[in-house]
Amino acid sequence: MHMKKTLFILFTAVLGLAVFTSPVPAQDTIRLAYIDPLTGAFANVGDAGLKHFEYMAERINENGGILGKKLEIVPFDNKTNPKESLIQLQRAIDQGIQFITQGNGSSVAGALIEAVNKHNKRYPDERVLYFNYAAVTPAFTNEKCSFWHFRFDFHVDMKINAITNFIKEQRPDIKKIYLINMDYVFGHSVSDAANRMIKEKRPDIEIVGDTFHPLGKVKDFSPYVSKIQASGADAVITGNWGNDMSLLIKAAESAGLKSDFFTFYGGGLGTPTAVGKAGKDRIYQVIEWHNALAIEEDKPEDEKFYLRFQKEYAKDSALEWYYGRIRTMMQMVQKAFEEAGKAEPEAVARALEGMTHETLYGTATMRAEDHQLNMPLYIAKMVEQGTHDAKYDVENTGMGWTTVGRVEAEDVVMPTTCDMKRP
Repeated sequence: MHMKKTLFILFTAVLGLAVFTSPVPAQDTIRLAYIDPLTGAFANVGDAGLKHFEYMAERINENGGILGKKLEIVPFDNKTNPKESLIQLQRAIDQGIQFITQGNGSSVAGALIEAVNKHNKRYPDERVLYFNYAAVTPAFTNEKCSFWHFRFDFHVDMKINAITNFIKEQRPDIKKIYLINMDYVFGHSVSDAANRMIKEKRPDIEIVGDTFHPLGKVKDFSPYVSKIQASGADAVITGNWGNDMSLLIKAAESAGLKSDFFTFYGGGLGTPTAVGKAGKDRIYQVIEWHNALAIEEDKPEDEKFYLRFQKEYAKDSALEWYYGRIRTMMQMVQKAFEEAGKAEPEAVARALEGMTHETLYGTATMRAEDHQLNMPLYIAKMVEQGTHDAKYDVENTGMGWTTVGRVEAEDVVMPTTCDMKRP
């Protein structure tokens, strides 16, 4: 009996020691959950974004980290699916992560905003803060705005405003426009904004098509391109991204479609590879950064930053540093942590509200009313490498970019309908 009691006490002690010494997050680490597709149709987009965040974390950590702590990017694969994203959000929360980022898919972003709001109301001591780097449905900083959500990309209306102003001011030759977009909330917001603004600014332009297609399911865009050809469109406006952008452009190139393309995401993630030299002087993108800006605006420190990423992450692939806004976002987030003096979501959110940050290309402002970032925006055109200031190609294609329009921050900003509820 005595022996059994001794063994029981020993077993209990060992079990207690095991529980006590089980792995726990290091107190000297700040973790950011990256919830985006790492498998499926948009895995290439998610992988590229992950590498951008890892590169920024390395730059931050080599300079002392945040609040003296190491920044760690923790990836979660959401397969671009809202329901799966909620599962991954809960996994991150269960691991004690209080800061998340996501960008690919407004359907995902909408689900995350709602889930974070509910979680923070239910568990005020375990709040979560969401940094959105690419989901651009306007509602997220308008009627669906949230104190716990910050957007570091330009929303649809801001981008379409820039594109339609460019068409109005510099492309009087365009008389017919075709709209093609993904069939979900983001694609419909692109269509709505384009229809509205084209009619306001260029009533002489005829919208000769307004087509939607399934998200991430079309393998051959030839039938869609045939409709564009038949319409006689001078130009196409599309918000397509990832493979849905690349495959659309590839089909257009194969069919010999001569229309110009005005895009949100024609600058990387496989699209330059898909179009190659056929995109010369025909592919436009509305963007906060492209790889000729450092040369055009004489920013050698930016050129060095870009080349280091290419050497460390893209030397054996077509990957490009593409998300200039991720750099801006991480610099502002770091600044917010330092101003808050602690890694606590509400304190960081309040530090971000109204923050101004000097980027290499102008002042970035996080508007307090709706948590929408505002800064200068560019219209860039695909050209041959070595022409204009296109010193570097993209995705090893021999093609590069040149700026054809810069929109100053005061002309990018748009009004908001946000009525934010604060804790």
